[in-house]
Amino acid sequence: MSGRSLPAFPAALFAYGTLRFPGVLRALLGRVPEHAPAIAAGWRVAALDGRIYPVLVPGPGAAAGVLISGLTAEEWCVIDAYEDAFYALERLTLVDGRQGWAYLTRDRTAALPADWSPGDFTARHLDDFTGRCLAWRRTYG
Repeated sequence: MSGRSLPAFPAALFAYGTLRFPGVLRALLGRVPEHAPAIAAGWRVAALDGRIYPVLVPGPGAAAGVLISGLTAEEWCVIDAYEDAFYALERLTLVDGRQGWAYLTRDRTAALPADWSPGDFTARHLDDFTGRCLAWRRTYG
């Protein structure tokens, strides 16, 4: 466990990076929970040096992602273990007024000036990454 306090249930997760992909969710949770497009204004999905996954940092414009609902307490624990100590869990208000918890960086200086590209991730990394998530899930707890 990360030592983070998890949200009270039911709570929705705003996923802006690898968790926005159904295959990754299926690998980690064994199912794809209900999810819908969501946007967080005043945030940017930034690339990280040497990593294929992104970080959410304050910035101009808006960050696109999905709002995942219907997560069980056990699924929240799996997701929290998947997200390492690099991230802090905070609640955001989305442009349509819905609220979602998001994993934000503890070190904003790690964010690169370039935005992270879901399309590039899909083309170059998604299949391998999904396989690694499945392998990790088999060893998790």
